[in-house]
Formats: sequence, structure tokens, C-alpha cells
Amino acid sequence: MKIKNQAMLITYSDSLGNNLKDLKKVLEGPLKDTVGGVHILPFFPSSGDRGFAPMDYTKVDPSFGDWEDIEALSKDYYLMFDFMINHISAQSPYFLDFLEKKDDSEYADLFIRYKNFWPNGEPSQEDVDLIYKRKPRAPYRIAEFADGSTEKVWCTFDEQQIDLDVTTETTRTFIKENLENLARHGASIIRLDAFAYANKKIGTNCFFVEPDIWEMLHFPRKLLAPQGIEILPEIHEHYTIQQKIAEQDYYVYDFALPMLVLHALYSGQVNRLVHWMTICPRKQFTTLDTHDGIGVVDVKDLLTDKEIEETREALYAQGANVKKIYSTEAYNNLDIYQINCTYYSALGNNDQAYLLARVLQCFAPGIPQIYYVGLLAGENDIDLLESSKEGRNINRHYYDLEEIEREVKRPVVQSLFNLLKFRNTSPAFDGEFTVEMRDTHTLHIMWNNQDAGIATQLTANLKDKTFDIVEIVEGESQQIFL
Repeated sequence: MKIKNQAMLITYSDSLGNNLKDLKKVLEGPLKDTVGGVHILPFFPSSGDRGFAPMDYTKVDPSFGDWEDIEALSKDYYLMFDFMINHISAQSPYFLDFLEKKDDSEYADLFIRYKNFWPNGEPSQEDVDLIYKRKPRAPYRIAEFADGSTEKVWCTFDEQQIDLDVTTETTRTFIKENLENLARHGASIIRLDAFAYANKKIGTNCFFVEPDIWEMLHFPRKLLAPQGIEILPEIHEHYTIQQKIAEQDYYVYDFALPMLVLHALYSGQVNRLVHWMTICPRKQFTTLDTHDGIGVVDVKDLLTDKEIEETREALYAQGANVKKIYSTEAYNNLDIYQINCTYYSALGNNDQAYLLARVLQCFAPGIPQIYYVGLLAGENDIDLLESSKEGRNINRHYYDLEEIEREVKRPVVQSLFNLLKFRNTSPAFDGEFTVEMRDTHTLHIMWNNQDAGIATQLTANLKDKTFDIVEIVEGESQQIFL
């Protein structure tokens, strides 16, 4: 199915009900008409990181359902699937075969072996310092082979996620076969997870390594273009990287928007948000919340360092039940790039502020993605956080069907649904976008589709959290109430 200019839900297979069949029931029932697309977070058999350590892309985890369940969803929604282009599970048949047969394994070239990559088999301290890494040491884990020998293999993230060597023919064949398989099962867009880490090169920071990374981006695009399937590289970094990719007509993420909207709502100042909306890519998916949390690094130089720090501090001060300790080793969470908190709780569980945040997202350039917890204006799940001691679980609540039926009746959720239905159906959002700052606290956004003779405009005051939406059809104005 072709991508529609309609909101996309982000969800795990077992977060809105127990499985994919439940998800379909929820989409056809309580969530009817709220979204046109669904990003189903990794649904493959996995050994860790809530699906992001995939063992086998040819299978659906049987606890979620099967390919028929995925394909049933694809008939009514455009779907996004994940492909972890940087890594594969340590429990995958590929890595297990490598541990069993070592050099004789047909998959030996899938992995980055330190002994082959680094001169003398080890990076210098200078090399280690240069790497853009998620660990305080060189990124590796020890591979223990059946013959009793050991060696280091590249491992950027968790020890269950073994990095792939994207330069070899073996890995290229692996990528090709798996992407083509996903294409056969109803994907409209494939998200390349951890994309910027894929290329490693001595003498670089091993993150978005140019020009190598561009060839890595074009390779899956060429594979999937004949089927009409788009790709979306997932990168958390400086906003100029997203602009560079967008210039080559790829979809990108607007990961800067979450912090900019928080800054505007906390401070009442609209200047930074208006500036970004003026210069941001147009072919993009917007987010306020994701399964990982609220990104911080993406907003550097769009906010000053002082403004970023003030926004972080305001989040911890105003956010409901969110504490700095949740982003520490005590909660298995040392990710300096994200803050773990639901977006609703980041705004103090305040209905008016939260609804305005979503209005700003829906009027921003791009297709809005809304995480399932955000769709139900969910609060921080402290019980799940404490029982698991996983920082990110604060924003990964499991909703059963009865709870969903209760939550959708809340006024803030009903208003959000009305907003999304308006965003999904108004032809104005297929038109031209303009934004201006009326005064320090007030912005004005216009979407004008001259061909359809329809426009819509938003006037919002970020200080007092009030807003006004008007639709103009053939010159006649009508206020839109949520």
C-alpha cells in the first residue's frame, strides 16, 4: 500500500492487547479512523532489547501471531517494518553457526572480527577515543568458539546485538534476501534501525561515515524501489544530517520536534520552534514520543546549550513521576541521548498542554507518528519500571483490551482522536505550509491547498496554552472544535 498523508501509530505487537489479532481488533474498534498507518515494532523472534535483537527475519514471533496477521493489517493500513541493518542477534542461527565452525562457517564474513579489522588485532587508545560509542570502552564482545578459542567481534549495543560487516558479499546477500522477504509481506516502508552505525572505518568515528554511508543508503533503496517501498534511516544526531538525507529525496525523522515543543510549552517562547518549522525537511515523519524516549542530542544548535539544559531540568521538575535516577546504571540505562518519560507525563499530565503539543505536531511539516502510549495520553508506568529496573520501561506500558476501552473515554483522548481524524481527512494538509511568529508567545500556521480550494490555520499561544483551529472552504471559515 502506498504511504498516505495520515497519522501513523507506533506500537509493539503485544502492547495494545496480547498479540497482532488483538491489535487489529483495537484498530478496527476503539481506535477506528485515528491512524492510516502502523509502525509495528520488531515482531520477529528476538533474544533481547524488546525485539531489536532479531534472530530470524523470515518468521513472526509465534506469541504475536504469524505472517497472515501482518498481511491482514497491510490491507487497511500502510505498514512500517524494522530492519536492523547494523546488527543481528547473538542467538541467531548465523552467529551460532559462526561460533560452532569459526572460519569454516558460511556466515563468518557477516561479522566484524577485531583480528581482521584492526592492525595488530586491537584498536589504539586514539582509535577508541575517536569512536562514537554507547559504551565507555571499545565496542566489542568476546566470541567463544566450539574449539575453545576466543576473539573479539564488534558489538555496538547490547551483547545480544552483534554488528554486521556491511561491506562483504555475504552480508549484502543477507540484506538483499531479508529485505525482499519483508517486501513480500506487506511493508510500505522499511525503517533501517541504527543506520548511522552500519559503516566502520579506521581513522573515523564509525558513525555516519561519508561517503561510504551514502552507498549503504542507496543499496536498499535500489532493491526496494521496484516494489514501490520506501526506506527510512533511523538516526539520532545533529539535525543537519537529516537535512542532508532529505536533500536526496529520502524520508527522514523529525527527532528535533519533541524537545522544541517541550521548550516552547515550558518557556512560552515560540521563536525556536518557528525557526525549525521554517527550515525543517518536508518529506519526513514527525515524532513527539517513541519506544526509546525523548531525544536530546537531535536539538543541538536549534536550542542553545543553556536552553537544552533548562528544558531538561524543566522536564525533571514539571514531568510527573520522572526522576534523573531513571536514566542511570541503577535502571540499566546509561543512554545520554534520550530522556525516559511519556510525553503526557513530561507535561505534568496536563490535558491542555498535552493536546496543544499534539496540535503542533499535526500542523508541523511531515506525517505525524504517534506512539501507542501517547495515543492514549499515558502516564509514566512506575510499577513496570520498578519491577523490571529498565529505565525505558517507564514508557512501555502494556494495555489490555479492557483498559483500552476505559482509556479512550477520557476527554483528552477523545479530543486527540478528533484532532487525528481531522488531520487524516482534511485536504488542506496536502497543500503549502507557512508559519510565522505573531509575538513572543504566539505562532500562526497555515496549510493552503489551492487546487482543492481548502485551507486550515492554527493560532496558538504557548504561554497560556490556548489555540484556535479554523478551516476555510471556498472562502468560508469554520472553527474546528476538538
